[in-house]
Amino acid sequence: MEQTELIVKMVKDRWIASLKSCDHLLSILSDEDLLREIAPSKNRGIYLLGHLIAVHDDMIRLLDMGEKQYPSLYEPFLKLPDHPDTPMPSVSELRTFWSEQCNVLNQKFEGLKPEQWLEKHTAVSDEDFVKDPSRNKLNIIITRTSHLQYHIGQMVLLK
Repeated sequence: MEQTELIVKMVKDRWIASLKSCDHLLSILSDEDLLREIAPSKNRGIYLLGHLIAVHDDMIRLLDMGEKQYPSLYEPFLKLPDHPDTPMPSVSELRTFWSEQCNVLNQKFEGLKPEQWLEKHTAVSDEDFVKDPSRNKLNIIITRTSHLQYHIGQMVLLK
């Protein structure tokens, strides 16, 4: 196995393991659990789930793989802080969105060759990419995997 292929495989394996970890946690938590605050005056589980979907949805655009699936989640889960009066989809709907989005992302990821992961993402200019080639598609997966793990750690407190 070539070195680039090995590195991409390791990053994608960690991504998939993190998704499975989140799926397992979501299978344990009830809809009512996800409506609770993580801690007093902190985000609710529903907000974190919607936030993860909105962040992962933006990956499609960043990785130049198409358009967002759930653009309506941008405002309530990325632009606004969590508040019970903010209109948002139900926990049940968000669970469905999460599952569908994970499947779509993983299918799109499988379509990329290892060397394509080292290409620039859409949020970096050609000039800036020449200066810093680490601003590539693979780095998006690395940062989003860390982000996912962080929020899984918060949602564990709902158990």
